[in-house]
Amino acid sequence: MSSLAGKQGPRYRHTADDGAPYETIAVEKLTPIIGAEISGVDIGALVDGDARSNRQMDEIHRALAENLVIFFLDQHITPKQHLAFGRKFGELHVHPAAPHEDEDPALMKIYADKNSPRANGEGWHSDVSCDLEPPMGSILYIKQCPPRGGDTLFANMYAAYEALSDRMKIYLDGLTALHDGEPIYRGLYANYGVADRPSYPHAEHPVVRTHPVTGKKALYVNRGFTRHINGIPRDESDAMLAYLYQHAENPLFQCRFRWTENAIAFWDNRCTQHRAMWDYWPHTRSGTRVTVKGERPV
Repeated sequence: MSSLAGKQGPRYRHTADDGAPYETIAVEKLTPIIGAEISGVDIGALVDGDARSNRQMDEIHRALAENLVIFFLDQHITPKQHLAFGRKFGELHVHPAAPHEDEDPALMKIYADKNSPRANGEGWHSDVSCDLEPPMGSILYIKQCPPRGGDTLFANMYAAYEALSDRMKIYLDGLTALHDGEPIYRGLYANYGVADRPSYPHAEHPVVRTHPVTGKKALYVNRGFTRHINGIPRDESDAMLAYLYQHAENPLFQCRFRWTENAIAFWDNRCTQHRAMWDYWPHTRSGTRVTVKGERPV
């Protein structure tokens, strides 16, 4: 794998925009490139109308935009508070295949134990990128985690795009790719007793998308859902995607989060990819996920 470095120094040189100090939260970066732990926030009190809630929400929005994925430790929230926190960021997305907790289909069940045939999110992906309007972000609350392992890796797709050569950026400009959920979702949740639907989403999206809030360009293909690049020969598409996947998964662009019980991760699907490690068998990892609707990528 490329180090993205040469005799003239690194090909990708990250310049962080720290901006003004935060007033109602503390932000501790995991790496200079992606990820931050947020403290000084009680999410349950925040959604129930804490006196500082409006200002804190503004700063959480800012922290997410600046760090792409943010983490909250030692949070004790109910399913209703989890859903309410998601709704602070927009209308909620319902997963096209996964089982849900309680009565609300927007509260996705996350569970793996010694008898599970698979675990959620084992490969690099952006959540449900096969939707015509893929999710803006996902909020995962882990209530039970293994004594060791079960980390989640996150990668910065702004950085992945910026580290491409100028010639590669020109080549990719204007290209679209097919994202298809059919090969992934059919039969995936049979162990939960979930019946397959007649069909699953598929959509064509730009290979490079522009973030609607930051205006930055991000690489937008992933191993989980992208099937081929449109308008070029299939062998060329296969070779190009293989390169882009390997490039996007470079550790330089990543942070790794070690879960503790009652922690929350909130990531922006428009400019990140993530991968959950299933290295904790035979232990159990469980929680719930709330996902916020997004817009059609451009």
